Amino acid sequence: MEGYCPVVVRHFVPNLTIGAPVIQSLRKHTTAYLDCHLMVTNPLDYVEPLGKAGASGFTFHVEVSKENWQELVQQIKSKGMRPGVSLKPGTPIEEVFPLIEGENPVEMVLVMTVEPGFGGQKFMPETMEKVRVLRKKYPTLDIEVDGGLGPSTIDVAAAAGANCIVAGSSVFGASEPAQVISLLRKKVEEAQQNS
Repeated sequence: MEGYCPVVVRHFVPNLTIGAPVIQSLRKHTTAYLDCHLMVTNPLDYVEPLGKAGASGFTFHVEVSKENWQELVQQIKSKGMRPGVSLKPGTPIEEVFPLIEGENPVEMVLVMTVEPGFGGQKFMPETMEKVRVLRKKYPTLDIEVDGGLGPSTIDVAAAAGANCIVAGSSVFGASEPAQVISLLRKKVEEAQQNS
């Protein structure tokens, strides 16, 4: 996705939070898609501030939103953001089906390919089965993967059906970040053309 910039807000993990003030500052300098992945126990509290700040996408975790996801999706859309749902590696993929098939569905599913918490973790290839299931069941759905993605893991993620890639350490730790980004994009585009 051209001009795509993921922003992670963490709260049910022990890291510091990046919130609405950072989004607002970024928005002043870019028209990029600012994808906010909220690892928080109370995502509804963040919808209004992130919407006002200029967030483009709002991805919440299914593990903390089972009781109010319909209201959450409606609120996200009402603030002009694109709703997405994420799940941790141990969460069964079937838990997101109602959110995709509902009357007011999410528009993207983020499959975590590491346990939420810290960057630089090793990619968990077993999570690709979830991506394959989603791609088969929902051929036009945006499927994002996050965790341990880089030149050595992109082929398996793209072949499984992921079309949105979040890469942190592999990009920011590279001597030539632009080359890594180009490679990741190329591999996803090739996989999509071959499917």
